[in-house]
Amino acid sequence: MCFYNSFSARALALANRYGRKTDIIEEIHEILDGQYKITAFIHPDCPIITSGESIDTAKWGLIPAWIKTPEEAAKIRKMTINARAETVFNLPSFRSSILSGRCLVPSTGYFEFHHSGKDVIPYYIFLRNEEIFSLGAIYEIRRDPLTNDQVKTFSVLTVPANELCAKIHNSGKNPYRMPLIIGRDGEEHWLDGSLNVNDIKSFFQPFEATLMDAYPIARDFIKRSATDSAIIAKSVHA
Repeated sequence: MCFYNSFSARALALANRYGRKTDIIEEIHEILDGQYKITAFIHPDCPIITSGESIDTAKWGLIPAWIKTPEEAAKIRKMTINARAETVFNLPSFRSSILSGRCLVPSTGYFEFHHSGKDVIPYYIFLRNEEIFSLGAIYEIRRDPLTNDQVKTFSVLTVPANELCAKIHNSGKNPYRMPLIIGRDGEEHWLDGSLNVNDIKSFFQPFEATLMDAYPIARDFIKRSATDSAIIAKSVHA
């Protein structure tokens, strides 16, 4: 599965939504003003929510702490945009982070591709009653051996698709998948560092399809900024 996340909320709205401080508000403003690209393939900086008091940022594509070289880091990030819930406890890249590095990735919606014959149609998928909702994710902090800087990266967890998402995400190497969506009432619990394996696995459920909606959008949305794409999606839906 490979999807694109859309986020167009302002920094203060984001802080208020999650009850976090805005210590890095200028950095977040830059991300939300258009430097936050919607495509996962360029490994963008994204706002993430951890158990800490402030909003943080991380790059999409988790790099385990034990990776040594830039070449190894670049290679593994191509494979860690997503982490499958079914295998996350078993894979060396993820099994430490799922226990001690869970986070939330704020989203206003995400994009998936539907295959109909030879046509590939992008869809915008969102929650009906939540302007900002949370994707369940894991993060890792690694010290770059060349610069000695700390680098924070993350992966979004995926689960089997619900009825709505299965109809849309119907092809590719990993069809019938969707991101793990954490409901408001479970967000802080997901971040609780004391959870055991069974507690964590209890979150691994498809989100309720009746609380979601989707519609086709312009095919060239990838070429546009995150804000433009959200506007396109809303105008098509209207």
